[in-house]
Amino acid sequence: MAEELEKILSQLTEPDNAVIQQIRQSAAVMLRLRVKKHWKKISPEDRESLKAVVLQVFMQETEHTVQHSLSQLCAVMVKHETPDRWPALLQLLNQATKSSNPRDRQVGLLLLNKVMDANPEPFKPHYCQLLQLFSTVLQDHNNPTALYYCILTLTSITAYTGKEESNQMRAIIPSLIVALQHLIKADQRQAGEAMEVLNELMDTEMSIIVPHAAAIVRFCLEVGSDATLSDSLRVKALSCIAFLIKLKSKTVLKQKLLNPILQSIFPVLNAAPRPGEQDPEDAEDDSGDGTDNDNPKHCAAQIIDTMALHMPPEKLFEQLMPLTLTSLASENPYERKGGLMCLAVLAEGCADHIRTKMLSSVLQTVCQSLSDSNQVVRSAGLFALGQFSEHLQPEVSQYCSELMPLLLGYLSSLNQAKVGHVTKAFYALENFMENLGADIEPYLPTLMDTMLSALNNAENLKIKELAVSAIGAIANAAHQLLVPYFLPVIESLKGFLTATTEEMRSLQTQSLGTLGALARAVGNDVFGPLAAECVQLGLNLTDTIDDPDLRRCTYSLYSAVSTVSPDCLTPHLTAITTVMLLALKSSEGITPHVEEDKTFVLLDDDDDDDDNPDNEQFLEDEPATDIHDASGYIVENSYIDEKEDACDALGEIALSTGVAFQPFLESSFQQVYKLRDFPHEDVRTAAFGAMGQFCQAQHKVWQESPTEANHQVLQKLLDVVLPCFVEAVRMENERQVVMGVLETMNNVMKSCKEEVFKDPSRLKEISNVIRDVLKQATACQGDDSDETEDEEQQAEYDAMLQEYAGEGIPLVAACVPADSFAPFLNDVLPVLLSKAKSSCTVADRSFSVGTIGEILQALVSVSGGQRVASKLSKRLLPVLVAGVRDSDSEVRNNSVFGLGCLAQATGPICVSDYPMMLSVFSNMLTRESNLRVIDNLCAALCRMIMTNVEAIPLEQVLPALVAHLPLKEDLEENKTVFSCLAMLYTHRPDMVVNLMKPIVAASSHVLGSKDVDKETEHILVVLMKEFALQHSADFQAAVTSLPVEQQAKLGAAVSTS
Repeated sequence: MAEELEKILSQLTEPDNAVIQQIRQSAAVMLRLRVKKHWKKISPEDRESLKAVVLQVFMQETEHTVQHSLSQLCAVMVKHETPDRWPALLQLLNQATKSSNPRDRQVGLLLLNKVMDANPEPFKPHYCQLLQLFSTVLQDHNNPTALYYCILTLTSITAYTGKEESNQMRAIIPSLIVALQHLIKADQRQAGEAMEVLNELMDTEMSIIVPHAAAIVRFCLEVGSDATLSDSLRVKALSCIAFLIKLKSKTVLKQKLLNPILQSIFPVLNAAPRPGEQDPEDAEDDSGDGTDNDNPKHCAAQIIDTMALHMPPEKLFEQLMPLTLTSLASENPYERKGGLMCLAVLAEGCADHIRTKMLSSVLQTVCQSLSDSNQVVRSAGLFALGQFSEHLQPEVSQYCSELMPLLLGYLSSLNQAKVGHVTKAFYALENFMENLGADIEPYLPTLMDTMLSALNNAENLKIKELAVSAIGAIANAAHQLLVPYFLPVIESLKGFLTATTEEMRSLQTQSLGTLGALARAVGNDVFGPLAAECVQLGLNLTDTIDDPDLRRCTYSLYSAVSTVSPDCLTPHLTAITTVMLLALKSSEGITPHVEEDKTFVLLDDDDDDDDNPDNEQFLEDEPATDIHDASGYIVENSYIDEKEDACDALGEIALSTGVAFQPFLESSFQQVYKLRDFPHEDVRTAAFGAMGQFCQAQHKVWQESPTEANHQVLQKLLDVVLPCFVEAVRMENERQVVMGVLETMNNVMKSCKEEVFKDPSRLKEISNVIRDVLKQATACQGDDSDETEDEEQQAEYDAMLQEYAGEGIPLVAACVPADSFAPFLNDVLPVLLSKAKSSCTVADRSFSVGTIGEILQALVSVSGGQRVASKLSKRLLPVLVAGVRDSDSEVRNNSVFGLGCLAQATGPICVSDYPMMLSVFSNMLTRESNLRVIDNLCAALCRMIMTNVEAIPLEQVLPALVAHLPLKEDLEENKTVFSCLAMLYTHRPDMVVNLMKPIVAASSHVLGSKDVDKETEHILVVLMKEFALQHSADFQAAVTSLPVEQQAKLGAAVSTS
């Protein structure tokens, strides 16, 4: 070993010429590989001489590439030695970085950067001294290389600094900004890399940034707006602003930075491309995918998108809309496009604001843009319409009669050669159709003719692919209405599904996706005969084709088949889970991002005793970084999507196949569990979702086979999964992931009920984390404790996160004794009541009274519920009565529901309030036009009757109630209504018989409806049989007055045994 080191060292000290430089660089790299792998085999004496020679050679070296390799060698040696055991290194760094010779400073800072980048933590005792050095170097504006390495080193230590360094860090920021400005003039590529320091500072310690937020924003806006700079540098600057808004939106508002940002980014958003060029999203390429690459215009839109997601809409729109309206009215097509792009990206984050305050006007604007003379504007209009269709539901679907003919007409007039534009038209149409439900029926013949014609006649494969995708969207809306078209669609898809050529791959993949959508839409009766064949097709494809997009579509197909025909999947579960678990384990598509020498090593003879001889094929260090260190990895989307879809599919298949999945539960759970802190947020969300579904699946298995072994597996799963959920809600930084975790935790509580709380500690853990979200005290809600103004105004997504948490409160209430739940309720009730104020948003008011109503409903059926509800009645009654008078129908609806549940939950305690409540309801019935509110009014009256029949003047109330039957929209409440009528029939049969005709007529609408559960139907049938048996003449008279179809339904129901 010593001889070999000597030989390599001798190469390092060869005299200079071009060939020898290359030998020296290779020697440095080979030495690094040996040191990295065999340091422990080198004797202490040889180590010391090696350290001395390397430093000596480093300072003598004049060639930058060799210096670079030697600095990386030093970094590897420091990893083994620690800085304090190599005082000569510290001395050299100290002398070189402070040298009066500019070249020495550069070389010293290069070495410092490489050594610190690889080993930031061991240098922590020297941070204060280093920060003093950086403060000096950052003034060295004539030495851009020194600035560059200084800023890179500052970036690498930022995550490890603490309170003791924060004052120095804060003081450095103004010099840092000036240094970056000088570096931009010298080398834009290096400046772009160095600007990462701003993101790192924001991500690590926001308190350092906040005092300088205005200066940072000003600097980034200057760079982002300067069209003479490279796109990549401008993108970096604009991305910094988006990141600041995401992390500290209240600071941006408080420091009045919103308007300067908007004034600077609108010209970027509205800019025309360079002469002879097009914006990437408007350019046609061979595939028709006008890709939206990272460019300044895209980043400007991204900033507005981030504002929409993180700022109160009222504050944002006040300053944004004048600029948007000016753009939309411009003569310049690119300014009109900019205005439409702005509206499009607002749709997700400000959905409630747009839906309730301006939907008609923005839709009109977007629809007008579809007839603009310029295709660039029309494309932006289609994108905006697609965004609206996705995010502004259900209100946007109410414009179906205007929008569907417009979209269908637009599609029929398109030149199919312009594939990029056709793609945008399909995007808008798909998003709009997918949410229509049964309202799609009048358009189905035209839609299906158009799509089937495209499948069979279009020459362009991309057009066929778009049509296949659209059929999937149609299936999601149409469900059983699609059955008549099922066979022709399958016939058209067959050729694509069995294609073998590479050019057909994308179409084949899309066909698999649509096949899954068809399975879910038409159900087992229609799809069942094909189910086994489809599973086999999927397995054959993944056996022969290595393509992550194709594999993930097979996972979705298996998942869909499991919901309609689980038995077809069971024989293949071994093969299916094997492929999916391999996808979860795979690190394909996730590559370490490390700046290293890229020379190829021909031989590395010292591998004999290494466990893995294939480890070192390239002269590049594999970083000692976990795959979960996202910052060090470049992630390729198809493989990430595959992991996400594999998690989704495993969870659903486990739930659908039940006991058949048992042999695969543990191995699947273990792999999914490892992804809970995966770098990509969509994979984390999917992993948590699958973990929840595994719990639900095991609960179902235990219910079907209630053995002690099955119960133990369930409790073991819950013991692992629930603490994971609680920790994720508290510590996860991404709101979307936390929303997903809360939704999954709610689903687990819904399914597993009291089993969730078998461990006494779980009630406190789950209750406390729900409370923390409501009080905005979790990691993803940021630390805006210094920003206290306008507490009632918040971003819609922040409110939505609290709604997900709030949905858990009634679920907890339904699972535990009321006395155990009461302390938690007392803790969160003030937060809920604060959101019911008239000054709050519609969404907040609706959430508040809706959650209160559901909590009261849960208390009805748990022990001690009446006692807890009664204690709260005086606080809740005025809030719910005020909600009944709200201007918004959803708030009124939820308040009426809440009043009914309050009467039911409190029992006799509320009887004294009945006259007031009945008066409120009576006034409502005379003026209310919203059908859902009227349905809930009927249900609330029924709850009052069932709880305290003696306190109700039935002579006036019952006829008014029956006059509003059948229920029109909230069909779940049929159970409440018919339970009440059945109870009244035993209590006051004379009154019910007097109203038999309208009751029988209402029943005929409910019987056989797919929206009515079996229990409700049973209650109704028993009542009808009683009528037929005890009052046959009145019943026959009531039946014969009905249309023939309804007569037949009633006759069939009464005649069943």
